Amino acid sequence: MARLAQTAGLTDVQQEIVSTVRDFVDKEIIPVATELEHRDEYPQAIVDGLKELGLFGLMIPEEYGGLGESLLTYALCVEEIARGWMSVSGIINTHFIVAYMLKQHGTREQRDHFLPRMAAGDVRGAFSMSEPGLGSDVSAITSKAVKDGDEYVLTGQKMWLTNGGTSSLVAVLVRSDEGHPEDAAPHKSMTTFLVEKEPGFGEVRPGLTIPGKIDKMGYKGVDTTELIMDGLRVPADRVLGGTTGRGFYQMMDGVEVGRVNVAARGCGVAQRAFELGIAYAQQRHTFGKPIAQHQAIQFKLAEMATKVEAAHAMMVNAARKKDSGQRNDLEAGMAKYLASEYCKEVVEDAFRIHGGYGFSKEYEIERLYREAPMLLIGEGTAEIQKMIIGRRLLEEYRFHG
Repeated sequence: MARLAQTAGLTDVQQEIVSTVRDFVDKEIIPVATELEHRDEYPQAIVDGLKELGLFGLMIPEEYGGLGESLLTYALCVEEIARGWMSVSGIINTHFIVAYMLKQHGTREQRDHFLPRMAAGDVRGAFSMSEPGLGSDVSAITSKAVKDGDEYVLTGQKMWLTNGGTSSLVAVLVRSDEGHPEDAAPHKSMTTFLVEKEPGFGEVRPGLTIPGKIDKMGYKGVDTTELIMDGLRVPADRVLGGTTGRGFYQMMDGVEVGRVNVAARGCGVAQRAFELGIAYAQQRHTFGKPIAQHQAIQFKLAEMATKVEAAHAMMVNAARKKDSGQRNDLEAGMAKYLASEYCKEVVEDAFRIHGGYGFSKEYEIERLYREAPMLLIGEGTAEIQKMIIGRRLLEEYRFHG
């Protein structure tokens, strides 16, 4: 079967990994995704299968038991997984961001302690920036850490943790004024703490509570939660990188690669919507012929396919830029913005092609229609991406008059 969004220049190893994930998605995820999603059931069997494939350690260096693969390889795998069920890609993504932050910014002891178990999938990661009242304004964080001997005491409420319940390690961004002047910029007085906990809900360790799953319109199956810290004591050696005041930069580095991930998710969901739309258009008959033979539907399919190709190309470019060691916030912002917007449009067009049946829970497109909007928000809204893109363009094209 011909496929859109092919990627040129992959190594044999990359092709084999992506092909293996694609086969797993076709056999193990797509047949059960809609049923599990409607029940809002955590896909434990699927997660166990991904663990056996080594996906939890895909980008973790080989010295820690991982596969040591590139961001591009990871993004292509995410694209395939999201094509099957976007929620599963979310389970992988938050784990990956924490592992990436540890690899890039952790102390040697922190890397040695966490990364081998994360590569094996025995420790699952989540990360936490947002709070109930701040949204995209990370500088307005109110959760705080106060030094007390060899420990820090953390207090505050965090919001929108993917994997909040099932994770056993959470990277939490809080304000820590210790050692920083009162008039310092807000982002210079933030610290990332590595908080270990038991999986589950309720009080998962003294001073730390995961109240329960947030009921969502879509993106079901994966647990999205709050996190409440009330006198949570964390050892000083669990400050990411060993030095306070660097948390904002560490988190933004993680979010930057996370934006490539969200772009990949958008590509995957859009591909699946196109597949469903073009298949249905050849099965459904009106006025004596398949609706695919009506010019209006052909125009729609042409537009959908072009958007899938364009989004995929930008996502691949952003991943390759990061893999080359270059700054990629411009490319990642563009890829995330375009892929999420195009995903929404492709899904809606596939929904329209299905007609009234698209509104039925018996058809897969109904699930995709509820999932796509999350991509417009996660890892920064479209408006945030435009701010990032605009500022970077002004840096690159500075006018000297």
